[in-house]
Amino acid sequence: MNRPAPSPAPAHAGRADRPVRRAAAASVLALALTAALAACATTRPGSAAAAVAGSGGSAPVRVVAAENFWGSVAGQLGGDRVTVTSLITNPDTDPHEYEPTAADARTMAAAQLAVVNGIGYDTWADNLIAADPAQDRTELKVGTLLGLAPGQNPHQWYSEASLDTVIDAITADYQKIDPADAAYFAARRADFLNSALAPYHALISEIRAAYAGTPIGASESIVAPLAATLGLDLLTPQTFLDAISENNDPTTADKALIDRQISTHAIKVYVYNSQNVTPDVQAQLAEATADHIPVATVTETLAPAGDTFQAWMAGELTGLRNALAQATGH
Repeated sequence: MNRPAPSPAPAHAGRADRPVRRAAAASVLALALTAALAACATTRPGSAAAAVAGSGGSAPVRVVAAENFWGSVAGQLGGDRVTVTSLITNPDTDPHEYEPTAADARTMAAAQLAVVNGIGYDTWADNLIAADPAQDRTELKVGTLLGLAPGQNPHQWYSEASLDTVIDAITADYQKIDPADAAYFAARRADFLNSALAPYHALISEIRAAYAGTPIGASESIVAPLAATLGLDLLTPQTFLDAISENNDPTTADKALIDRQISTHAIKVYVYNSQNVTPDVQAQLAEATADHIPVATVTETLAPAGDTFQAWMAGELTGLRNALAQATGH
């Protein structure tokens, strides 16, 4: 639905983070990430945003997003009144273990708005911000915005409710930084919610209506916010989900329980993060396939890298819907 545009909000800041480690080849890819990702979306004729022109009286707001999923959202909300650079754009890069470059530091230093995930997901971005604490830079830390304490799930872009909150906060920050274009940003927000995200919301509603309560298994905690959004019953022990996310060894008891869930078909679908496949996850995938349990895939960042946030999510939701349909016969 079309909601009233938010009022300007204060800068978001905080340090409620915890170390999270996973095996990844982030450092090998660091040199490839120095190019800026231009995430500004075009304005469609006849859209709400097209009816409200930007003032054009000042330079676009310089936005830096630690990850490209938030960068895609920020770019579409800002239109031609912002320029967005995402520091992580390569699908093979692990955001937990990314090693920022000197170019990343310069880019962050010039930002008027920094969008970081927080909750231990991208502590390297906090370090970049702390290294050059510009007085006129606004920081939006998603974890702090959502009131999440250290140790809680950082993968909040998979939560429909959290996404809505972040959209409102980004819009409010744009209006605070560039008040002359406040109406333009409100129109961009309405257009993004009511048009660009319409297929995403429709898929969520469809899956929730048809499959709520269906038991599923998962490879790690990235799936938990998605399962909650869709009303699916995630049976995998939380201790296993956290262990894989944090690159720790899961317990023998947890692995044995998951083996039983697969062999007895207690779970109907197995969902895994294809960017974090450990030997234990590989074994579960093999077991699920052998036992004819449909498998669905999610990823950590935009895949392919050039996708919009909504195209990426729609692809994953469609894959999960198809797996649920195969498993349940409807």
